[in-house]
Amino acid sequence: MRGKIEAGRTYQSQTRVEEWMTAEKAGNKGVAVLSTPMLLQLVEEAAMQCVAPVLDADEITLGTHVDLAHVSPTPVGLIVRTEVEVLKVDGRRIEYAFTAFDEREKIAEGTHERYVTSREKFRERLEDKLG
Repeated sequence: MRGKIEAGRTYQSQTRVEEWMTAEKAGNKGVAVLSTPMLLQLVEEAAMQCVAPVLDADEITLGTHVDLAHVSPTPVGLIVRTEVEVLKVDGRRIEYAFTAFDEREKIAEGTHERYVTSREKFRERLEDKLG
């Protein structure tokens, strides 16, 4: 890492919910709201962006755990704001708290854990698994 990841580091992003992001498109007929898997993707993207400026060019983070409470639906067209904060760093493990809001209310909260590794080590593990 070219910089130090410290507790308290934050990041937030905004995304407008589109039809392709809905639970209906994921197979839950008649449920045209932001799907939980897409919400998790927004959390993961924000967590990656939070630490990206301090990673070396060959480093990536991998999601290892998530505890997500999806507490309110968000219809197509509304904007979702995803906020992450680094809670704890233990070597290469990073624990985040996250909260997501639509334009009306809080829609989700939880924790997320990621692990920092090099692209090369990750590729080697994949090759070992396949070979």
